[in-house]
Amino acid sequence: MALLLLVLAAVAFGGWGAWRSFGPQPANAGERLRDQGDRIEALEQQVATLGRSDQISRQANADLQGTLAERDEEIASLRADIAFYERFVGATAQRHGLSLHELVLEPQRDPQLWHFVATLTQNLNRGAVNTGRLQLSVEASEDGRMRKLPWSELRQQQDAPGVAYSFKYFQQVEGDIVLPVGVKPVRLIVRLVPASGPPVEQSLTWSDATAPAAATKPVGD
Repeated sequence: MALLLLVLAAVAFGGWGAWRSFGPQPANAGERLRDQGDRIEALEQQVATLGRSDQISRQANADLQGTLAERDEEIASLRADIAFYERFVGATAQRHGLSLHELVLEPQRDPQLWHFVATLTQNLNRGAVNTGRLQLSVEASEDGRMRKLPWSELRQQQDAPGVAYSFKYFQQVEGDIVLPVGVKPVRLIVRLVPASGPPVEQSLTWSDATAPAAATKPVGD
């Protein structure tokens, strides 16, 4: 009986498979399959397009955020400049002679090379042109002892001339200095030598000149 049932089941299963393979199909079965294939292809293309569009939108948004951040920094810098100019040339501005307003040092690829930008000001003699030269010297520690590095050594040139300046109210002058290997700079001394009148010296610590906020921090006497 069990063998008979097994044979009948095998025959029934085979008949069902034959009917699936050779039985009548709907008249439009091929067309429906093609339509479904076309729809699948269209949907896949749509998904790919949406994916690319989303990627482009994300990149555009990131670029926009970066641009906005740059503009915010630029606006803040311009506002700081305007505030400085108003304090400096306004009717109530405090009068002072030739002086160093700020000095910023930036490291270069060569660890011994530094680029400096110095802002010079004066509003005591309004309309008068101030001309002269700027020189730097550095107080540094070497082997536990302090030494002073003169301008000629920082410029690696004997009798090196200072950086020329000529302005009525303010001017930025810049240049490069080279530190000897093995020294640890501690203090900067800025010497302004005008074409007429006594020299002016101001100093600041090396850490103040190299700090990120140095560009917005006036130099003290």
